[in-house]
Amino acid sequence: MLKPVALTMGEPAGIGGELTLKAWLRRAEGMPAFFAIDDPIRLTALAARLGLAVPVTTITDAAEAAAVFPHALPVLPQPLVTQVKPGQAMPANVASVRASIARAVELAQSGVASAVVTNPIHKGVMYQGGFRFPGHTEFLANLLGLAGDEVMMLACPSLRVVPVTIHVALAEAVRTLTRAQIVATGFATAHALRVDFGIAQPRLAVAGLNPHAGEDGAMGREEIDMIAPAVAELRAAGVDATGPLPPDTMFHGAARARYDAALCMYHDQALIPLKTLGFDEGVNITLGLPIVRTSPDHGTAFELAGTGKASETSLMAALAMAGTIALNRMNSK
Repeated sequence: MLKPVALTMGEPAGIGGELTLKAWLRRAEGMPAFFAIDDPIRLTALAARLGLAVPVTTITDAAEAAAVFPHALPVLPQPLVTQVKPGQAMPANVASVRASIARAVELAQSGVASAVVTNPIHKGVMYQGGFRFPGHTEFLANLLGLAGDEVMMLACPSLRVVPVTIHVALAEAVRTLTRAQIVATGFATAHALRVDFGIAQPRLAVAGLNPHAGEDGAMGREEIDMIAPAVAELRAAGVDATGPLPPDTMFHGAARARYDAALCMYHDQALIPLKTLGFDEGVNITLGLPIVRTSPDHGTAFELAGTGKASETSLMAALAMAGTIALNRMNSK
């Protein structure tokens, strides 16, 4: 039986708390049971403010969550340092946000939670509070003692994308991109598609870096010198990889039908088509971790916080996908 999913606090002045409450109200719609690692006082006050009929029950052990979930939102307490108003972030609460993530990882590692779903954090606020990681992905890897081999996948119903370089400036992404990096990301993606998504023979489409995939070297040699050799290496190892392909023709409907995931060379090359096709349903998945981690593919939306207007669709998709991946991993053992 699948254990409940641990859902982190996220930025407490953002929309994460509201989404948590709304997701519990829609709990019968294909989601696994979950518990929040959050401040129960904050969530209770937020539910009252928004008129959401969500009973909040404090639990002392994550093992209690499954029994509580059908009739109340289980909350494993992580008190805030200082209470906040929606849309008004307080760097003093960064310690609570970090602790919520660390506790979720610990519970997933121990098997008490089946997966971790992270509510959005605000990096600027986190940095003000002493956070020194580019984002969730790198912090999770650090907590798990990994050496930077984690891979970020974004998925919506019509597309999966994996950027080879992630949270770096575009100039640095182009400068630091390597054949080895492309190959490693390709292997990680193919493995995840088999184990986490149940695709027996995954197909990868590998994007070029330059316009028209370099036009045979006329607009850059990265495709010739780096990307094509990486694709050949993947194919020689048994991965069904195709490319380098012109990035501007990879994402229309007929093209998407020919692959299971697109390997992209930099962040926006992957995220622009994903968010265009499935903004409200996008899910961020960290590949290469010993635990399951997903997240809604949007930010903290301070301008919507406390208004009741934020959509819970992406968080619900993240919870559902976390449950599916956890089950697939169980069944693959």
